[in-house]
Amino acid sequence: MKRILGTGLLCFALILLLAVNGYSEGGAKVQPPPKAKTIKELAERYDSSKCMECHEEAHEQWSNSLHARSILGTPRTAPTIITAVDKGLKNFAFSGVKEDKDLKVEHLMLCAKCHLPQLDEATDEVAQEIVATIRAWQKAGKDGDEDKAEKLEETIASLNIGCMVCHNKVALIHKYADGYPQPDTVYGALDGDHDSEEFPKMAVAPAMRESILCGQCHGLGPNLELEHPSQCATLYGSYLFAYVAHGGSETCQECHMVKSGLGHDIQAYKDEAMIAMAVDVKVEGRSLFWRKNKEDGVVPIGVIDVELYNKTGHVIPDG
Repeated sequence: MKRILGTGLLCFALILLLAVNGYSEGGAKVQPPPKAKTIKELAERYDSSKCMECHEEAHEQWSNSLHARSILGTPRTAPTIITAVDKGLKNFAFSGVKEDKDLKVEHLMLCAKCHLPQLDEATDEVAQEIVATIRAWQKAGKDGDEDKAEKLEETIASLNIGCMVCHNKVALIHKYADGYPQPDTVYGALDGDHDSEEFPKMAVAPAMRESILCGQCHGLGPNLELEHPSQCATLYGSYLFAYVAHGGSETCQECHMVKSGLGHDIQAYKDEAMIAMAVDVKVEGRSLFWRKNKEDGVVPIGVIDVELYNKTGHVIPDG
C-alpha cells in the first residue's frame, strides 16, 4: 500500500513538474509599452499590413472577417458602444461618467475586453477619441456627408483584432507555466527565426490550436473581473458543457478555419458554408380546406412544419 501511494505521489510530482517546466515559449514579464496617445498610434502598433508581404493569403482571408473590423462591426458594434455609454455608463450612479470627457479606458473595457483588448495599452484620451469618432461618423451618415463618413469609418475600422493580437498579445494563456508574450516574438505552431525586423523570432503557443484561445473572447459568460461585468458571448461555455462534456472533440479552429475552408476568414452566420455545416433544415408543407365557421364557411389554409437540427458544438445564435 505504501509503495502504491509512493508511486502515485512520484507520478503526481512528475506531472506537476512537467506542467510547471513543460514550456518555455514565453519569458519573464516585460515592461509594458508606452501608452498610445491617439487612435492612429494604437492602430499603427497593431497594424496587420506589415504581415501581408509574407502572409498574403492569410491577410486577405482575415481582411474579410469581422476580426478585421471588430470595433466597427457589421457595422452594428460601433453604435452599440455608444448605446453602452449613453444608456449604461452615464446612468450608472457610481461609474463616474456624466459626459464623454469623463470616459476612461476602464469604462470602455466593458466592450473592448474582447473587441479591442489592446486598448489597455492606450491613454484615457484614446477611449474618448474612439467615442467621439463614432459619434462623428454617425452624424456624417445622418447628414448625408458620404466622404466624411467613409473617412471616419476607415479610422474606426483601423482598430481591430489583427495578427499580433492573437499571435502575440493573447497567445500565451497560462503565463506562470508558459511565460509572458515577448515583444519580439510571433507565436504560432513553429519555433525558429522569423523574417521580420520587428518580430525576429517565432515560438510555439501551446493553446494556439485549442478552443481555449478563442474562449478568451467568445466566452463563458459574464466578465466578472471587470468593475462592471457584462455578458455578451457564452459560446465557449456552451462548447465545454454541452459539447465536450458529451464526447465532442473538435475545436473552434477545426470547424471555423479548416473544415469550412475559410482559414483566417473566420465566419459564422454570414457564410453559406458555415450555415450548411451548422444546421440541418427540414421543411414540409401541405394545403387543406378548413371549415372556419358558419359565416366564413370552408377556407383554404396552408400548414408548414420546419425542423431545425443544431450540428454545431455550441448554442446558436451566439457570439
